[in-house]
Amino acid sequence: MQKAAIIIALIALILVGSGNRLPDTPYIFPYIKFFPKMPEAKANPVTVEGVNLGRHLFYDPVLSSDSMMSCASCHKQQFAFSDSSIEFSTGRNAALMKRNTMPLFNLAWYPALFWDGRASSIEEQVFHPLRSPDEMNIEPGIAVERLERSSFYKPLFTKAFGNGKIDTLQISRAIAQFMRTLISYQSKYDKVLSGEEMFTKDEFDGFVLVNDQTKGDCIHCHITDGDVLGTNLVFSNNGLDSIADPDDFFDKGRGAVTERAGDNGKFMVPSLRNLAFTAPYMHDGRFKTLEDVINFYSEGVRLNVNIDSKMGFAHQGGVNLTGDEKKKVIAFLLTLSDSAFVSDPEFSRPERHR
Repeated sequence: MQKAAIIIALIALILVGSGNRLPDTPYIFPYIKFFPKMPEAKANPVTVEGVNLGRHLFYDPVLSSDSMMSCASCHKQQFAFSDSSIEFSTGRNAALMKRNTMPLFNLAWYPALFWDGRASSIEEQVFHPLRSPDEMNIEPGIAVERLERSSFYKPLFTKAFGNGKIDTLQISRAIAQFMRTLISYQSKYDKVLSGEEMFTKDEFDGFVLVNDQTKGDCIHCHITDGDVLGTNLVFSNNGLDSIADPDDFFDKGRGAVTERAGDNGKFMVPSLRNLAFTAPYMHDGRFKTLEDVINFYSEGVRLNVNIDSKMGFAHQGGVNLTGDEKKKVIAFLLTLSDSAFVSDPEFSRPERHR
């Protein structure tokens, strides 16, 4: 063992002396038996060094024009990286955002980001708040200059990317690497699947109701019986408003990106995970409680021109659950919340930024 350690040290000295970079340390993701296979980020492999850098950048207001706002200002860990309790986050100069802040977890599986899917990768998503006038509002060159002047960040970029050069691509890649590690997989629901715990009777009854196409009928969009992400990862209109003309949607959602009238009023189907931490609900935060959400799907659904065809009970206003059934559905939904995720020190604010 001692000889092997000496050989490794000699190789390291040779590599450093020749100007070659020591290899990165691959980040080891947890093994999650019931999740679909994680899509591989071939252009941005996740490393321990990259994740560390990205975590610091995520929490650092240095990336906002006035050095007052960070990614974590609107994405708070205790709320599953949403901005819970408020409909719309507040940006620069007290500007209100136009949509409810989405939580950040299990993003590696998402084919598109934001409620309207305007970013096709996590790396691309990072640039939107940085450039938005109402959010961090920073010119890429200014962000790079600030980080290049930092004696703290220069070594971190070198460790993560192999040289002292800092650019916007490296910034987005580092933050994206950290965001890919935000995996929520330790809820009671997950432990039931692995045989560690058991549902109560109400929780089990709620699980059955959610997946019963003649009852809760959630299964088409919020999958929990096979694919455990809690979302089908598509864009949908769930009948929030009565709209006869596709051009009359106040927020066109996906349609504003695709410029197709048939996509107006469609939004990314959110995950059922961590609902205990992410109120209010829907893209506009209109529902304050889970009870409000269940009441809507039970008797408040409204027909509109672009409503999802899978909303099979829309013609009667919803699925018409009894009061007891509603309580059982909520009991099950709460098993999908992951207290370990919202308190995991690996995702928390680094000491430097406290």
